[in-house]
Amino acid sequence: MRKAGLLIPSLNFLALVLVFILFTKSGFADESEAMQQAGEFYRNGEFDKAIEIYEDLRNEGYEGTSLYFNLANSYYRVGELGYAIVNYERALKFSPTDEDIKHNLAFANLSTVDRIQPLPTFFLFEWWEVILESFSVNAWTYTAFIFYLILLFLFVFYFFATSISQQKIILFSGLATLAVLAITVSLLIVKANREQTQISGVVVELSITVKTSPDTKSTDAFVIHEGLKLKLEDKLDDWVKIRLADGKVGWLLEESVEKI
Repeated sequence: MRKAGLLIPSLNFLALVLVFILFTKSGFADESEAMQQAGEFYRNGEFDKAIEIYEDLRNEGYEGTSLYFNLANSYYRVGELGYAIVNYERALKFSPTDEDIKHNLAFANLSTVDRIQPLPTFFLFEWWEVILESFSVNAWTYTAFIFYLILLFLFVFYFFATSISQQKIILFSGLATLAVLAITVSLLIVKANREQTQISGVVVELSITVKTSPDTKSTDAFVIHEGLKLKLEDKLDDWVKIRLADGKVGWLLEESVEKI
């Protein structure tokens, strides 16, 4: 019973952490009068007015799949490819499995100029990436919380089992659930940490010359174009250090890129 007394507080602490993440990471509700008005402008072909409302909502702290998806569609309709792609990417962070977002993002990427070949990776790392990116932080949190509840119920049922065989079945089920919970929490931690530390952006200018150092007088490295997704690795004054999928690095003015 001493072990049980130690395990229950640990499980409760884990539950509190998961609930905290759920509430701090969840976006504001998309359904609002402003969203409906923006949707009406979009349907009437007044895309600039729709963009203005969506951007006002975003600046007020509203987030969510619908907001970013509709904003991306509006930007695409007015020919702002870079801003369309960055908002599709934002929507995808909230709903990584949404087929409409994936389709529109892929369609928008067909209009980009640059065709960057990513560096090859070991197939196990590719599998890891597929699993990790299959859910958002919220979805991983919900999944972990469900397995936590299952584990808690199994823990309670164990002490109400009427036979040794029942206890063994519950024990093995609990160990399997605990293992899955540990993996899920690990994926959640990695995913949340990645979103905090690995920042990506999208080029929003028609074309920009990347420099070898954060100085307008430095050597030209290469040219990139609107809509290209890249990693932001460092910042110095008005400059950001970028890395492309093929490993190329350089510096460009921060105003040329919109963070995802």
